[in-house]
Amino acid sequence: MIEVVDLYKDFNGYEVLRGINLKVEEGQTLALIGGSGKGKSVLLKHIIGLIKPDRGRILIDNHDISKLRGKALKRLKERCGIVFQGGALFDSLTVFENVAFPLREKTKMKASQIQDTVFRELSRVGLSGAENKYPAEISGGMKKRVALARCLVMSPEIVLFDEPTTGLDPLIGKAIHKLIRDCQKSLNYTAIIVTHEIPEIFSLVDRVAMLFNGKILAIGTPEEIQASKDPVVHQFIHGELEGPISIQ
Repeated sequence: MIEVVDLYKDFNGYEVLRGINLKVEEGQTLALIGGSGKGKSVLLKHIIGLIKPDRGRILIDNHDISKLRGKALKRLKERCGIVFQGGALFDSLTVFENVAFPLREKTKMKASQIQDTVFRELSRVGLSGAENKYPAEISGGMKKRVALARCLVMSPEIVLFDEPTTGLDPLIGKAIHKLIRDCQKSLNYTAIIVTHEIPEIFSLVDRVAMLFNGKILAIGTPEEIQASKDPVVHQFIHGELEGPISIQ
């Protein structure tokens, strides 16, 4: 479903991505791990078409997203959804209006269909009854749920999560991770989750890729990554990367 081939990206002379190669099969959930500021979010934005690569290809279902234009690009982007780190909710809109926003902007659904779809997705994420509240009136965990519901109303085939549990306490974070996994099992979308929640994330995903120095250093099942003999991988997943291994 997703294939990244020899991807490079430079920002003001600093090479963030240095030849990324990555495959995610249809229906899989992949965790993308690595140090802060090392390009994980930049890679996500390439995959969804928000950033264009300097070199390389991003294939979505065998279509090179960097070469598409106009309606073809629009159709491909509509197959993807992203849940941003902060939720990116509109403060002036209610929960219902936030979730309904993409349906009103991008579809020709009737008002009754929009209402049914929004209520269905709010129920899926455990927010039935919260539709008339504003973002300022709900908790951080609820905001994450609203952001997920807003993504799912468009029935995406691919969902990208950019650190979905940032700013949450551990118990709420676990609940959000479980919700993501439950939704993925129910809807069978392909997912990439950028996260620092190690080792918890290992029990929720099919595969793990570690980004280091602008490249995918290691990729495999959670069991393979945890058993890796590579010193950088070992130290990172045990919270020891700032030790003797240079990160430059």
